[in-house]
Amino acid sequence: MTSENDNKTLSFTQNLREKGLIISDITANMENTLDVKENKNELPILLIPNTILLPHTDITIPLDKFHTENMLKNVNEENQGIILTPKKIPAKDEGNEVEFYDIGVILEVKSLDEEPEQYMLELKVKDKITVNKVIETDGFYNAQYEIIHEENNITPEESEKINKEINEAIQTISNLIPNSEVYSQPIIEKTDLQEKIAEVFPYLRVPIKRKQELLELNSSKLRALQVTQLLLEQKEAMIIQMEIAKKLNKNMSESHKQTLLREQMKMIQEELNMTENNESKKTYRERIKEANLPEEVEKVALEEVNKLERQGQNNSEENIIRNYLDTILQLPWHKEDKQDIDIIKAKEQLDLDHYGLKKVKERIIQHLTVLKMKNEKQGSILLFVGPPGTGKTSLGRSIATALDRPYIRASLGGVKDESEIRGHRRTYLGALPGRIITGMKKAGKTNPVFVLDEIDKTTASINGNPTSALLEVLDPEQNSTFSDHYLEVPYDLSDVFFIGTANSLHDIPGPLRDRLEIIELDSYTNLEKQHIAKEHLIGEVLEEHGLTTDDLEITDDAINTIIEKYTREAGVRGLKRQIAAIARKTTEKIVVDDIKRPYVVTEDMLYDILGHETTHYDMVPEKNPAGVVTGLAWTPIGGDILYVEAIMLPGEEKLQLTGQLGDVMKESAQIAQSLIKSRFGPLLKDTDFENKDIHIHFPEGAIPKDGPSAGVTLVTTMASLITNIPVDSTIAMTGEISLQGKVLPVGGIKEKVIAAHRSGIKTILLPEKNMKNLDDVPEEVKNEITFKPMKTVDDVLYEALGLKLPESEILDINLDALRNS
Repeated sequence: MTSENDNKTLSFTQNLREKGLIISDITANMENTLDVKENKNELPILLIPNTILLPHTDITIPLDKFHTENMLKNVNEENQGIILTPKKIPAKDEGNEVEFYDIGVILEVKSLDEEPEQYMLELKVKDKITVNKVIETDGFYNAQYEIIHEENNITPEESEKINKEINEAIQTISNLIPNSEVYSQPIIEKTDLQEKIAEVFPYLRVPIKRKQELLELNSSKLRALQVTQLLLEQKEAMIIQMEIAKKLNKNMSESHKQTLLREQMKMIQEELNMTENNESKKTYRERIKEANLPEEVEKVALEEVNKLERQGQNNSEENIIRNYLDTILQLPWHKEDKQDIDIIKAKEQLDLDHYGLKKVKERIIQHLTVLKMKNEKQGSILLFVGPPGTGKTSLGRSIATALDRPYIRASLGGVKDESEIRGHRRTYLGALPGRIITGMKKAGKTNPVFVLDEIDKTTASINGNPTSALLEVLDPEQNSTFSDHYLEVPYDLSDVFFIGTANSLHDIPGPLRDRLEIIELDSYTNLEKQHIAKEHLIGEVLEEHGLTTDDLEITDDAINTIIEKYTREAGVRGLKRQIAAIARKTTEKIVVDDIKRPYVVTEDMLYDILGHETTHYDMVPEKNPAGVVTGLAWTPIGGDILYVEAIMLPGEEKLQLTGQLGDVMKESAQIAQSLIKSRFGPLLKDTDFENKDIHIHFPEGAIPKDGPSAGVTLVTTMASLITNIPVDSTIAMTGEISLQGKVLPVGGIKEKVIAAHRSGIKTILLPEKNMKNLDDVPEEVKNEITFKPMKTVDDVLYEALGLKLPESEILDINLDALRNS
């Protein structure tokens, strides 16, 4: 008796023979495994994009007639199958060559139904195979293969457990996806685990490469476990997605519900003639009346309230209007009662918070006395200029404490948008007031001390120039009607005590600089740093680290060594960091080693705590050769000495300069050379100057150098080189020169003198007009240095080399006598 499947197979075979598709008639008996010799098993390859199937899977696919007939030419009666092996996706650099995975499956052709333009193939996955060789013929592919026998190592108990987990996962997913029962129920009803795994496999949401890895597993148990795990993960992911969607729908429904309720309440209130139909709007109107705003501001605020009432709830502009009204109501509009400024208290507060800075404190006190005399009418606006760490910002805080006013600070470093100062117009999404109005809202009073930090670090961009916006803020003649783009009403800043800070005046535009009263803060001397460390820094660091003076002591010698050998700066930030490092080491000693307290840190212990010395200062040598002169330089971290070296070599009077010099110093060198040629002919008599080049070098060539301070040093260096007369190593000089031989004044005298004193200089040649700047130099430094005023280059050469050249006449000079002297 013939089964239904056998009849189906016979009719399919007959169908193929009628169409001429079977070209071989093999009648040999075949094993269930199709186990024949290598290279004898050969079947066509069916290419289905992104499809991988497991054994026991049924599939029906459409295929055009041309490909179907070509693919089934080699299908015979006993081996009615084709091979499904996925094609690898080639990398970009591998060209377009077709490449297949080594592991695939045999698809048994169950039926072939002809349609007008295509065939419908009913296929069943029969066995898993390994492909030994792929043969291409006219664009079609055949594969020689061997069947792979998998290890079936699942116990009945394990099969039952995996079956149960798969059914539960499928049922959960089916409940989440509408109308999916028709697909899930047949899978749940299957009892054979391998068939169930095969049915679930196509629905896994994993990459094609991962599915191929599952197919290639030779353990059916391992594959079943991994497929189950992936299905459970897919179930959890779908549950989370559905929960999120449910919450989103709930929120949207709730919002819609609230909108309907508001509209209904509005209609009820109108029917009951309840004119105050919204408590929040009534509150805004009442608050504006109670705030007693300036007339112009109140008019604008009430117009916004009317607009809010006309538009109703949930209008797109509602939040914008509310934020605007809140900003107006939170700002202080009424001037504070005049407070008597206590000058004595202000002096005490400044002395308590800051050591030194005598002239700066005097200027601040003078400013406060003017405010007191003018009944607190704001006058000029202060600008503190100085190196980092010298106390510019903390001075503003001290002033606020002394005046008992709110302290507000806004850092402008890196600001490149004018709207940061003036605010954004309300037509823009997310508009906000500028930093000035925001600071005033935070202060809560109209007379705070407002510190604008880092004014010199604002930059212009396509969004405007912030420094231009500061012109109105920092001009006492204009800031009584400051206009913020967000407010669109004038705001009075005339009672605000504005203080600006900057590291350099060079980067502040001239118009803004002209509106400010500039107070320069110089770098601290070592003695001042010692006092600051003992009176301020150590106490602050101990408090920050939970220590007291009973836990840690630092000797004076240790502090001096830290200042000289571990920090090199104008301010004291680096000094505070090094003291903090000592404090951290102390806490470790106390907590871990349980040392006896107080822990006393001496100079000898600094290497173990802080490591190698990080800075050094050049000390003057005992003797300088001819052509080497000591100059003085100003740097952002204080002063320094600078050696200028020169040599002569055969050439044509050319001047060569090295050492990363800027244009100003290059011009100074050219002026010095011209002066030597034009004014000092007697010096050149006994030299072969015309046939020599001069090479001048400033050591530390990696550091850029520029500025109008080296002219005097360059002239002296050339004169020393030409005459072969050395300059005393304990003499240093600074100053610029003109072509007429005049010595011009320079800046940074205090820092330069302190650096010279630190390096062992005994005599300094200064421009005559700079002698008045010695008032800023500490007495302990001035007492150990001799200062000689220089009016012309003649004075410089006389003091440095002993050369005297009167302008009225040219005298012969006995160079040999001078050299010997």
